[in-house]
Amino acid sequence: MKTSESGRKRAFRWILAGLMIAVGIAHFLRPEPFIAIIPAWLPEPAMLVHLSGFFEILGGAGLLFPRTRRLAALGLVALFVAVFPANVNQAIHHISFDDGPPPPLPALYLRLPFQLLFIAWAYWLSRPDPERRP
Repeated sequence: MKTSESGRKRAFRWILAGLMIAVGIAHFLRPEPFIAIIPAWLPEPAMLVHLSGFFEILGGAGLLFPRTRRLAALGLVALFVAVFPANVNQAIHHISFDDGPPPPLPALYLRLPFQLLFIAWAYWLSRPDPERRP
């Protein structure tokens, strides 16, 4: 059972790490769509996008190393909570990710619960495997 649990967790860790690194890089290569969804009440949208991109890359990379894995996963939980207002803002104001029309409104609202999935995913990765507990 040890191999199955560790193998599954390892696979999910690599998947989340890859996603976070890729999305973090996108924040630097094409920040405009991310800037567009930042709520107006937050200051310096471009800086916030670059900051969140930096922490996405850092968190994703941190998942790959045993010494930083737990802290990185907990940091990603905090990041997913911190960026949630931008996702809500996008749904409320029906904002597009690009120059085209925005996604259908139900899709933007259905996307919001997925943030909870990402929070749970990162939190699960922060927990030690049962066989590794002292």
